[in-house]
Amino acid sequence: MSNSTLPSDTVRYGLIGSGMMGVEHLENIAHLDGAVVTAVSDPVEARRAAGAATVASFGGDAPSLFSDHRELIESGQCDAVVIASPNMTHVDVLGDVLESDLHVLVEKPLCTSVEDCQRVVDAAEAGPADRVVWMGLEYRYMPPTTALLGELATGVAGSVKMVAIREHRFPFLVKVGDWNRFNRNTGGTLVEKCCHFFDIMRLIADSEPVRVQASGAQDVNHLDEVYDGEVPDVLDNAFVIVDFANGVRGMLDLCMFAEASVNEQEISVTGDAGKVEALVTQSLLRVGRRADGRHVVQERPIGFEGVRHVGLHHGASYLEHVDFIDSVRAGRPAKVTLTDGLWSVAVGVAAHRSIDEGRAVRLDEVMAGS
Repeated sequence: MSNSTLPSDTVRYGLIGSGMMGVEHLENIAHLDGAVVTAVSDPVEARRAAGAATVASFGGDAPSLFSDHRELIESGQCDAVVIASPNMTHVDVLGDVLESDLHVLVEKPLCTSVEDCQRVVDAAEAGPADRVVWMGLEYRYMPPTTALLGELATGVAGSVKMVAIREHRFPFLVKVGDWNRFNRNTGGTLVEKCCHFFDIMRLIADSEPVRVQASGAQDVNHLDEVYDGEVPDVLDNAFVIVDFANGVRGMLDLCMFAEASVNEQEISVTGDAGKVEALVTQSLLRVGRRADGRHVVQERPIGFEGVRHVGLHHGASYLEHVDFIDSVRAGRPAKVTLTDGLWSVAVGVAAHRSIDEGRAVRLDEVMAGS
């Protein structure tokens, strides 16, 4: 079906970066009503072909293929673009997109440095007011996490005091060109991987982070790998403590050599009246109230209602896309903003600095670029 014969409310998507996460986005877009992928950009020919094959596998017409994202932007074939290129490219790619009037969803992390994040935040704020600029922090949308947020909104835990998040998982996957093996490309593990969790902490705390203290290292993973004479330098385990302005404390427990775990992610929130836990892999929610006494905990399974494509992230990417396309059609501002992305990167940057320098790091020094 040509662009000229598409229904008037169809949103035409372009994808910039057709690696593993880019293909995940294509699969989710294929399950949206009134959405088509009209263009795919990637500098690697095999990845462009993979993107086209993914679109075809869901019955879509062949998208236009570009080796340069700027050609896609200028093609006039898209209403919205998804940026899923490697982390270190985000600042330049997003800068180019923001010079157009295209709606955009950019994958996490926003950029690999706070300075670059601020640069694109400023560019977005200077653009059209009716353009949707969405930060891809889809872990907010995981059904168990969404259920936890809903319970907290009822006040069942009272005034939140502590947020503890555990991610015990497998090592980093292989990516195109092995770009994710080096901090200079990723921003560091606590930016690349953990910005999701710092975003969730900030959302639950309903406050801005003010201080970070961390301990971490590369102890197990990738030590026997060599790329152009270099051994990877991405850390694979850490503890991170985050203090928020309102007194809430957050803690991240990360281990990336813990495949032998029942739950890849666990979120525990404790307030003065109770505790709420989300077990993401088992898709369970637990609620305990102090007034009910010791060991009295309600547990319920969390389903995937409304999720047409579960994918790699427990349905979160699909639900994120539903909100994104609804905002595009309705002209509503993004629910997850580039400023959210900026803060999530800033905490990760502060955590890495804390590890490197052996001290607590204040967010104001990181945000000031010092």
